[in-house]
Amino acid sequence: MRSGKMYLYLQYYPAIRNPRTNKAIRWEALKLELYPNPKTTFEKEHNKSMMEMAEVIKGKRMMQLAGESYGFIDKSRKREDAIPYFEKVCKQKGHKWNAALMHFKEFMGGHCRFEELTEELCNKYKEWLMDCGTNKQDSTKLKRNSAAAYFSLFRAMLKVAYREHWLTRNLNDFITPIKTVKVSKPYLTLEELRRLADTPCEIDVLKRASLFSCLTGLRISDIKTLCWEDLIKNQYGCYTIHKTIVKTGEVADNPISNEARSYCGKRRKGIIFKGLKREMLYKDLPKWISDAGISKHITFHCFRHTYATLQIAAGSDIYTVSKMLNHANVQTTQIYADLVGEKKVETIGRITLKDKSKQKKL
Repeated sequence: MRSGKMYLYLQYYPAIRNPRTNKAIRWEALKLELYPNPKTTFEKEHNKSMMEMAEVIKGKRMMQLAGESYGFIDKSRKREDAIPYFEKVCKQKGHKWNAALMHFKEFMGGHCRFEELTEELCNKYKEWLMDCGTNKQDSTKLKRNSAAAYFSLFRAMLKVAYREHWLTRNLNDFITPIKTVKVSKPYLTLEELRRLADTPCEIDVLKRASLFSCLTGLRISDIKTLCWEDLIKNQYGCYTIHKTIVKTGEVADNPISNEARSYCGKRRKGIIFKGLKREMLYKDLPKWISDAGISKHITFHCFRHTYATLQIAAGSDIYTVSKMLNHANVQTTQIYADLVGEKKVETIGRITLKDKSKQKKL
């Protein structure tokens, strides 16, 4: 070298190919300096140490090649900012992934190199979520289950990064999830639901969408995007919702009752509950619930809890209810069974907003 020093490097023969760039690699600089003509004891010991270190690296590279692991080739990846990569991953997943990333970005101050992602850092972030976990716009501390959900999604991001060779270790092998705690899920009793149905609401579409959710278990995100093209008749002659669920991306094929169908109104084209806005859920929905004499803290998502709880209380099979709710795991549905205790005898009527004693025979 012009500087008068020598540098060690590894030469590959035949050349190996970088799986990310598809470029052939023939040599790798080790950044280990040697004195060309060592004279002093220090220089000789230095050269000896560098050669020993080079042999160790050579041995590791041979093991990596034998295991077809080429992550060491592009060392610049370790120094890249992981946040833009995670943003790209989250963009394909949904708003909950973005929310989880928002908290990690705040914890890291907006930047995090891949080489910084260690088990120690992950555990510190875990403690931060449980103890602090607030964002700049909201001083409210994160609830335990929210922290658990965000950390679970963070671990999922790490898994994707490891699978795509941005990380050389699967960090999930060394970090444990945050344990969730059991929480009560507010829901309406059948008597409260009927009372709500009999109570006038200033916004017709809000009332119809709410009662439709109670009778189908659909989330607000799916009701807002529900189109008439998604509502079809199946081979059994009943109406069925056939649409892609916003949260999971999976296709649902859920039959609904004629009573639920009646809240959709006259068949047209496009969005069924046209005019339904999320802003209505923060002021108009609580007012309507209060007008019905219901003092519980009921949100729109509680209508989904109501559907699940009343179905199980009426004797519906928990596996079937799980499918109707589009849960990935029946254990998620089990919490509703815990709310109502032992199942009642199966009935044909199940959930209805109408008083059977007043119904006319057809």
